Amino acid sequence: MSTAAGAANAQPSSSVFAAVDIGASSGRVILGRVSPAGVALETVHRFPNGVVERDGGLRWDFDALFAEVLAGLRAAAAVAAAQGETIAGIGIDTWAVDYGLVNKAGELVAQPYSYRDDRSRAAVAPVHARLDPERLYQTTGLQFLQFNTIYQLATEKDLDGLQALLIPDLIAFMLTGVRRTEATNASTTGLFDAVAGEWATEFLAALGLRKDLFPPLVQPGETVGTLLPEIAAAVDLPGDTKVVAVGSHDTASAVAAVPAGEEDFAYISSGTWSLVGLELKHPVLTEASREANFTNERGVDGTVRYLRNVGGLWLLSECQRAWAGEGFRPDLDALLAAAAALPAGPQINADDPYFIAPDDMPERIRAAVRRTGDVLPNDPAAITRCIMDSLAAGYARTITAAERLAGRTVDVVHVVGGGSQNALLCQLTANATGRPVVAGPVEATALGNIMVQARAAGAAAGGLAHMRGIIAAGTTLRRFEPLISVRQGSMQ
Repeated sequence: MSTAAGAANAQPSSSVFAAVDIGASSGRVILGRVSPAGVALETVHRFPNGVVERDGGLRWDFDALFAEVLAGLRAAAAVAAAQGETIAGIGIDTWAVDYGLVNKAGELVAQPYSYRDDRSRAAVAPVHARLDPERLYQTTGLQFLQFNTIYQLATEKDLDGLQALLIPDLIAFMLTGVRRTEATNASTTGLFDAVAGEWATEFLAALGLRKDLFPPLVQPGETVGTLLPEIAAAVDLPGDTKVVAVGSHDTASAVAAVPAGEEDFAYISSGTWSLVGLELKHPVLTEASREANFTNERGVDGTVRYLRNVGGLWLLSECQRAWAGEGFRPDLDALLAAAAALPAGPQINADDPYFIAPDDMPERIRAAVRRTGDVLPNDPAAITRCIMDSLAAGYARTITAAERLAGRTVDVVHVVGGGSQNALLCQLTANATGRPVVAGPVEATALGNIMVQARAAGAAAGGLAHMRGIIAAGTTLRRFEPLISVRQGSMQ
């Protein structure tokens, strides 16, 4: 459970919502109870997620994933019923860019590819031969990443009679039978017009793709549909239970939950990846922005998430996995404390594609340091300190660049997600940026998901500022001031 209000303060049934929140390594189904005092979250089901090698590539086991979603909704229904509550809605958020292909009968024709599969690398040059990168950016405003949906789709051989559904939309379709594409996730495809807020159909045509390859768009807060009768029976929920579009790209939901009372803030959604940027009213589509590889993704209420992908805690989790394979399983808090006791050392470029694939991350990091002419000891604390310093430096560079490109000045940095619990990372980020860092909430994605549903159901009102106020009222936040006295990079 997170946030201040507890299950004992549960509101009437209209204020209870279910969030299906799935990341690249795990998923949860969470009940959210909304009141003026905040949002009470109760995780009712957790399950693992991860890529599998199948049919010649790295794929998601969607069948297993959907079975876990159903198990989670059954658990949510049971918990709610035990307290005399009725779940008013279901919202779904996941990672971006990946999709499943569905035929006219509504069948998934293959398990979806993962963005970590390397198949799209070879498609980049052919796509750019048809669509100039400058033109792509001027329309979509999307950061170049080789796994963007546009490049993945360019590798497909036969799409006749098939429709592409992004992962959260695919889950919603399996629940409701209704095909829609939620707009915040659509904006990550490279096929979405950042100004018009519609599909860039000319790009689809230029790549030989049907204009109706994706279903029609739906905005956060709109109802996708109600549960299919067989699904309602399977999860023990009423047939009129609504599936509501939220910020289905998990970062869109996380940013919607940033507890900012100020307009001039930067955010870091810190988890497996770090998403670092500003919230704007209009996209920045300049050539300088393209060269800096910033992205303009849709946010809740038509906002623009102007950001860059920076390396994330994937680096540390992969190191922990490698060390565990060697029989060394350090407690994370002890590891971070040992790293904090060390002076700053060498750094890496944490968002280098070299670190995307899973494979002996400690040695990869040490090899990257060697290429700079420096040396990093084969010591978990030293490697951890390198990761933390490198992430903080990457955050600082990205925020400075975003300010310059967007013509904005940042007064405070909000860190949400799992990284907000990492005091060392938050303090180093405050030091590197020279701004206060406000850490929390940890469960930002689920909170954003729940609040969009609550507003749509009338259990909350107002715009983003009001929703954020409710979240802030029920969340314990921690503030880190930049430290002036720094000796050899260590905190004083």
